[in-house]
Amino acid sequence: MSRHRIALAMASGVASALLLAACGSSNDNSANTGAAAPASSAPSGSGTPAATGGMGMVSTNMLMAKKMSGMGSVVTDAKGWTLYRYEKDQASPSMSMCTDDCAKTWMPVMADSNVQAMGLQAKVGTVTRSDGMKQVTLAGWPLYRYMGDTKAGEMNGQGKSGMWYAVTPAGKKTAMASGSGSTGSASGASSSMSGMPGM
Repeated sequence: MSRHRIALAMASGVASALLLAACGSSNDNSANTGAAAPASSAPSGSGTPAATGGMGMVSTNMLMAKKMSGMGSVVTDAKGWTLYRYEKDQASPSMSMCTDDCAKTWMPVMADSNVQAMGLQAKVGTVTRSDGMKQVTLAGWPLYRYMGDTKAGEMNGQGKSGMWYAVTPAGKKTAMASGSGSTGSASGASSSMSGMPGM
């Protein structure tokens, strides 16, 4: 008799344990589901300003005119990186249309205190972007650096999509016969790739 009671007690205990485990896993799943929604929604909300803001931005305190082989003079930052303008932007009033993913490839040039000019004919200024940052302008056109330029003096962004052009010291777009994705060299160096279309 006592063995029978012991067996019943054990069976009851096992059944209770299984029932509790099933309830526990059910609660865990609902907790995970509830936690997943805020976790996935938080980055998307905070990701937009990050993409528009700090991720692709560069800053400078100097704009300079540099002679490029086969292309005349273009504007560079203090370190010699070619600067570009975007045809979808507005010069008057100044407005940048390059945000989010665009700003990761075409990095807005931010003003590092007062931006000095060397050898330029157009007025240097700034425009306030949608994220509140101050972007450098030349003749009202917001300026950018291209992620595809791997070193100072390159012009791989020239003519990209028929919308992006190296900017001249007068604030105009640099004209090139071939257009897209060409590489230039700073004065004193030769460029075998000048005029070749980009890959």
